[in-house]
Amino acid sequence: MVIESAPSRVYNRVVAGEESSGGAPETLTEEQAERMLTEINEVIRAGEEMRALRAEMIQVFAGLGWTQDTIARLAGMSQPAVSKQMTKHRDAPPAPPALTLDQSDAPWLEGRLWGLAEEISELLDGTAHCTRHLDALGRGRKRFTPQTVDALRRLVEADLRVSAAELPTGFRAAYDTVSRGLDVPARDTPPSASASVRRALARQLQRDRLRGD
Repeated sequence: MVIESAPSRVYNRVVAGEESSGGAPETLTEEQAERMLTEINEVIRAGEEMRALRAEMIQVFAGLGWTQDTIARLAGMSQPAVSKQMTKHRDAPPAPPALTLDQSDAPWLEGRLWGLAEEISELLDGTAHCTRHLDALGRGRKRFTPQTVDALRRLVEADLRVSAAELPTGFRAAYDTVSRGLDVPARDTPPSASASVRRALARQLQRDRLRGD
């Protein structure tokens, strides 16, 4: 005689009940598990990329002459943590980047497009065509590639066309400048800063320009 444990009896009753009612035991399919793990991996990867970007930005701010105390305060870090990040790159400090908005390398123009799209999305209260694509880029579900940048361009252009009456005229001018730049590859010497740093700087400067800051 086999004596079942209490958990086994509960499980067997549940399964038996489901089978008698024509149902199947609840479980996850491999496809569901894959989607869950993919989303988790995307969040982890995005976090790692953001930490790397922050480390690079610390070097940029230091190159602009900011003190470690100032950088630590703005970044919400301790001064020793900032000092540790700077020590890692002590042998090769980057040259301070140019902070003029009109630059022609692809990452810079992509950052400007990103900033413009964010301003459009905010002004249209999240109803813009570009909002979901922006969210995917911001959360790391999509990366900046020629394909995703082209998709963002099409969505921004659609927003500028459909919602022209609700958006400042300067938005269209900014888009036209960025779009022309992306259509013609830059022939200048590539900047020393990484593409992610270039995008982040251009994004912020573009948003400030559109806001009139």
